[in-house]
Amino acid sequence: MTLYIHQLPSWPKFTWDQRRLAGQLAAVRHRQGRLIGRMQALGFALRKEAVLQTLTEDVLKSSEIEGEILDKTEVRSSIARRLGMEAAALPPADRHVEGVVEMMLDATQKFRNQLTKERLFGWHASLFPTGRSGMRKIIVGAWRDDRSGPMQVVSGIEGRERVHYEAPVAAGLEAEIKSFLDWFNGNDDADPVLKAALGHLWFVTIHPFDDGNGRIARAIADMSLARSEDSPQRFYSMSAQIRLERNTYYDMLESTQKGDLDVTPWIEWFLGCLDRAFDGAEKTLAIVFRKAEFWKRHSATPFNERQRDIVNRLLDGFDGNLTSSKWAIIEKCSADTALRDITDLLQRGLLQKNEGGGRSTSYSLAGDAAE
Repeated sequence: MTLYIHQLPSWPKFTWDQRRLAGQLAAVRHRQGRLIGRMQALGFALRKEAVLQTLTEDVLKSSEIEGEILDKTEVRSSIARRLGMEAAALPPADRHVEGVVEMMLDATQKFRNQLTKERLFGWHASLFPTGRSGMRKIIVGAWRDDRSGPMQVVSGIEGRERVHYEAPVAAGLEAEIKSFLDWFNGNDDADPVLKAALGHLWFVTIHPFDDGNGRIARAIADMSLARSEDSPQRFYSMSAQIRLERNTYYDMLESTQKGDLDVTPWIEWFLGCLDRAFDGAEKTLAIVFRKAEFWKRHSATPFNERQRDIVNRLLDGFDGNLTSSKWAIIEKCSADTALRDITDLLQRGLLQKNEGGGRSTSYSLAGDAAE
């Protein structure tokens, strides 16, 4: 029978090799500080755009890790509105997207507030506004129970499932969460970046909810990272990097939860993932600069509202190919109006036709316009 770390007599007294981690932690903290300093030196408008890009990516990728695909424009719209940014051209978001965004912003914008049981219940209710996870009815805004059997993380077809992990019994969740919250809200000397790594692991090991534990664990990590910077402004996304390393992420969780309470390898992986997330911030910054430079260069160029919206979507990274039919659907206009908008931009050298033609004709920003 597999023994999990929460079943060990000294649980949850994690240990780690401070000397082994010291160099890596110092390097990550140095790079984090340089990135934040660089971002803070940006103008207000560019900084707001970088935050919007980062938070949008964070919400999208945290959901993608769990196999859930959200609409990018709805996520961006919801975040922009909540941050008081101009969002007139963006569509309203459905209540599920609004709930995911609400949880993430509560964690990162109110990072100084204590994490409480009621706050966790609120996050969970925001994630599942219909009371269902897909087709399955779940307990929302309260701890799970074991009426349908122990909480397990499994894979494989029915009858040949592989159990990756089994969580603590539901009867002990109140005590487990109290211990976790006392530690997370405490004033110990642990570095907040280390606390992000430990908080993520600890919460997802308790697995207190029917669903959504991974997303909430990542929000807790983001909350601790915001505390490490004493700032609600996010310029990098751990969730986006974890999405790129999803298989390794799950393997690390499983091996750690089946190991002992020395979690040095988990912290090493987490710090490495955070360091690689900083590389993603460079890509975000490149998009922000590109967008700002485009509109600066074309400040005197006339665009109607539809054209401006589509160009912004292309600058942000349009999903798939832009066709005249997609233009008409996005902008809620007729096919003729969409074609006139496109033709105008083609004639001005701002759009170009991609390879292919006929009904499959698609468009992108012209080379010089996109630079």
